[in-house]
Amino acid sequence: MDSLDMPQLLALAAALGWASGVRLYLVVLLTGLAGYLGWIQLPGGLQLLAHPVVLIASGFMVFVEFFADKIPGLDSLWDMVHTVIRIPAGAALAAGVFGADHTVMALVAALLGGSFAATAHAAKATTRAAINTSPEPFSNVGASLVEDSVVPTSLWLAVAHPLVFGVLFIAVLVFSVWLIRKSWRFLKSLFGRVARIFSGRPDPGVTPAFQLKKNSPGDSSNV
Repeated sequence: MDSLDMPQLLALAAALGWASGVRLYLVVLLTGLAGYLGWIQLPGGLQLLAHPVVLIASGFMVFVEFFADKIPGLDSLWDMVHTVIRIPAGAALAAGVFGADHTVMALVAALLGGSFAATAHAAKATTRAAINTSPEPFSNVGASLVEDSVVPTSLWLAVAHPLVFGVLFIAVLVFSVWLIRKSWRFLKSLFGRVARIFSGRPDPGVTPAFQLKKNSPGDSSNV
């Protein structure tokens, strides 16, 4: 069981912060199991995750979240509640990589880890909310399964191939920002249309039936 070098520590801090914004409990469980089973030597600030009680609690929450995240509507409510949990937890886990022995690095890691967690959480929450506007549940389940697989992959890459992780991580951050903007614009447009409908104002996205009839090929007024 070898100790992690600086590139691995930096990559692990980024991975823990970002992945916490997607699957916090899975991050805690996998990191704790890696230390408990002797796969890696956890930094001092993360060794608490390998405690059996923490493993049992995080494992139970992983079980709950696995199903809650695949039910349309409930997944968005789950994301809303976890807005105040995932971001500070991501900051704390990233800081724990360096611990009290590297105070400056721990503070920087906390700031960046919290920012990465917030970015991932915002991308996840807005995208899932946009997906939930579709009546079919399969896209929701598919997106959730992708998130389930991305988290362990990112943690493994951070330790096994930190340089590869760094390149992919930058690409993922750029994609996340783009995804947030696209999903938010879609949701903003959708909410605007719903508000116009309930206020009695005409929806510019829908052509009135009489206008369709007037512009039909068989209408003599078009001759």
